Amino acid sequence: MASTAPLRGRARTREVAGGGAHGVAPAKADTPAILRLLAAGMKWAQVAHFMDQSGLTTRELAGFLELPERTFARRRESGRLLKAESERMLRLMEIFSSATELFDGDAEATRQWLTEPAYGLGQARPIDYAQSDFGGREVRNLIGRLLHGVFS
Repeated sequence: MASTAPLRGRARTREVAGGGAHGVAPAKADTPAILRLLAAGMKWAQVAHFMDQSGLTTRELAGFLELPERTFARRRESGRLLKAESERMLRLMEIFSSATELFDGDAEATRQWLTEPAYGLGQARPIDYAQSDFGGREVRNLIGRLLHGVFS
C-alpha cells in the first residue's frame, strides 16, 4: 500500500513537477540532468502538471514568468518554455516544494502564502520576490527561518 505521508523537499519538487519515478525535476545531486533540462527548455507537460498540483492560475504563472498571457499560450502550443523561462519555472517549483513542507503538504495553503504579502519580506508577495534569483534566495531563507521557528 502506498504511503499517504506528504512528500518532502526534493521528492516533493519532482512530484509537483511531474517527475515521480521519471525524475522530470531531477534531484539536486543530478546537476547535469538539471542543466540539460534547462538548456532544452522545460516541457509544457511539466508546467501543466505543476499548475494542477500547485493551484496557481495561468495568469499567476504567466505573471511570474514575466510573459504576456498570449505568449504563455504560445509556449503551451509549442510544447516548451525557453531556457530563461525554464530557470524561473524550476526556481518556483523548488520554492513551492519548500513552502509545501512548511505547510505540511497543503498545496492550497502554500499557494495562498506565495500570493499574499509576507511580513518577513517587507509585505511583498513571495511569488513576486522569487522572480529574481536573489529574491528567490530571500524567499528560501524566509521559509528556512519559519521551518525552524525563527520569528520572521
